[in-house]
Amino acid sequence: MIYPTDQDCTSSGITRRLLALIYDGFLLLGVCFGYGVVVLLLRKAFGQDTLMAPSGIAGLLILVGLWGCCSLFYIWCWRKSGQTLGMKSWRIQLRARQGGPPSLRQCYQRCLIAPPLVLLGGIGYLWCLFSRNGDSLQDRLTGTRVLLLPKQNRRR
Repeated sequence: MIYPTDQDCTSSGITRRLLALIYDGFLLLGVCFGYGVVVLLLRKAFGQDTLMAPSGIAGLLILVGLWGCCSLFYIWCWRKSGQTLGMKSWRIQLRARQGGPPSLRQCYQRCLIAPPLVLLGGIGYLWCLFSRNGDSLQDRLTGTRVLLLPKQNRRR
């Protein structure tokens, strides 16, 4: 993946970020469905009643596994090209603050930090409105940036 220079890009606004998140939500729905099928088959194989929702340690392990699957989706996409499918659609890209692709650690940190910030009323994204350079709180805490890529000329 070729990374345009930072001079060619501007910081992504909150609207593009949220629209990309909605696009990715549809993809994650499929990931969650696949994970649910695997959990259902494993529970069936171990003779568990599949109609009852698991509680206690089993429920917590299933929830952590679900978070892990969703995180792997983001980490894989960000490490490969800096973009998920939703980010590609809206021409935004995640980069390390120094330029280039984010490190594995930065991707993992984003996956840990972003969900609580979204659950706290979206404060991580609202930070974009008050930040001088348009970065979200996730960007600041992980040393990354989400940039709007320039339009490419398409030849036919």
